[in-house]
Order: sequence, then C-alpha cells, then structure tokens
Amino acid sequence: MMGMLLSQKELKEMEYLIKREMDEILFDLKDDRIDHIVKRAMEERYKILFSLFQRLAAPADCLKYMRSRQHHQKKG
Repeated sequence: MMGMLLSQKELKEMEYLIKREMDEILFDLKDDRIDHIVKRAMEERYKILFSLFQRLAAPADCLKYMRSRQHHQKKG
C-alpha cells in the first residue's frame, strides 16, 4: 500500500489525465480495425485507470465513465 499527498491543483490534473486516457481507450475500442487481443489488453488498462479514477473523482464523475456489462459481452 502506498500513499500520496496531492494539492487540489495536482488532483485536478490527475483527474484530467486519467479522463483523457480513458476517453482515448473508449474511442479506440470502437475501431473495428483493432484486433480483439489488443482490445482485451485495452479493456484491462481501462479497468486499472477506472479504479484509480474512482479514488480521485466524485461519484457523479465516475458514473460517466462506468461501462455497462453489455460492452464486455462478445458480439455475434
């Protein structure tokens, strides 16, 4: 277990960086040209980022980035 002290400005910057990374992953997951193995790795990265984001952000902000179970099911 590790701890970190952040100022309000640093906290907002961390939230911003995590949001941008999650937005990028969500955008890339919609791209059909990306292989499913790569998408699975991207899903794992998203889960890690989201769990970190939950520790920093307000619950209302977390709801915007929460993925439904429908996204995890395979299509077809």
